[in-house]
Amino acid sequence: MPDEDETGDVSSWPTGRLLSVAARVLESRFDDVLARHNLTHAGLIALHHLAGRPRSQRELAMRCRVTDQTMSRTIERLRRNEFVARAHDPADRRRSIVRLTEAGERVLATARREERESELLLGVIDDYEHFRGQLLKLIRHASPDR
Repeated sequence: MPDEDETGDVSSWPTGRLLSVAARVLESRFDDVLARHNLTHAGLIALHHLAGRPRSQRELAMRCRVTDQTMSRTIERLRRNEFVARAHDPADRRRSIVRLTEAGERVLATARREERESELLLGVIDDYEHFRGQLLKLIRHASPDR
């Protein structure tokens, strides 16, 4: 007799595997949403951290938990799409200051709305805010540095 996992019954999977597969499926679907707006996950995260105030490229890299070089590529792509503007810091010309443009504010708002209203999430999750709260609780418990 085959084991339940061999039959494709996902109910037999460990919770960690369920979370991992769910994350990959959602990320793949959201990649499509972001691509329609010329965004990537990295770009969306950068825009999120720029909402509210301009930041130096280094500060933005630290907040996004990536290297300066990776952030430089992300910012350049966002700049080409006119979602951010980059300028030299008047106090220290070696530093770059990055700020959201109006187009960046609009695309960030659109991406956030489309994530909340995702057909995939709404079709499965009864209470989006409760689900989001549970995810935050899990992440904070599992990694206290976040």
